[in-house]
Amino acid sequence: MRALVLNCTLKASPEPSNTDRLADVVVRALREREVEVTTVRLADLNILPGVATDMGAGDDWPRVHEQLLASQILVVATPTWVGHPSSIAQRVLERMDAMLSETDADGRPVAYNRVAGVVVTGNEDSAHHVISEIAGGLMDFGYTIPGQAWTYWNRGPGPGPSYSETEEGHEWSAKTGRAMAANLHTVARALATTPMGPPPA
Repeated sequence: MRALVLNCTLKASPEPSNTDRLADVVVRALREREVEVTTVRLADLNILPGVATDMGAGDDWPRVHEQLLASQILVVATPTWVGHPSSIAQRVLERMDAMLSETDADGRPVAYNRVAGVVVTGNEDSAHHVISEIAGGLMDFGYTIPGQAWTYWNRGPGPGPSYSETEEGHEWSAKTGRAMAANLHTVARALATTPMGPPPA
């Protein structure tokens, strides 16, 4: 089984990413379940704006799309900016919109029988809003969102340290991340055993 983690931090490598650090809790828990995990930091790529799978010369999204189709589990990890997902996370949803018109050999939307979850960090609140925005989009595309398929960390009201600058709240976020990984893996296995068929005509 394969999983793909899309890190939607605004920071390009090698700058440290708070989002990557929390997502790594989920990655480790998935690997403990013998899931092959690939993490992609999208700020390192040229993801052109648009709603097609391939926007032409210079667009790095097609190879991300290939990885989506090769994975049974998707984790979208994003920081919170002004109470919303990062601009890169929003672009991910816009580019994935093309999957609505893509079907497999059995006539199913290509996102069917795949599961997805969300990781959110930020020294401001709105994590549940960000989770809802991303999970709602992924469900539209055909992904299955298991119960409690998310984890987050935030500082709370007012300015303060980022995830990597404090240990406050880490224990809860890590425990929730491990539960997220377990639920994603369980439902992905169930769908592999009993997959959904194409939508009724």
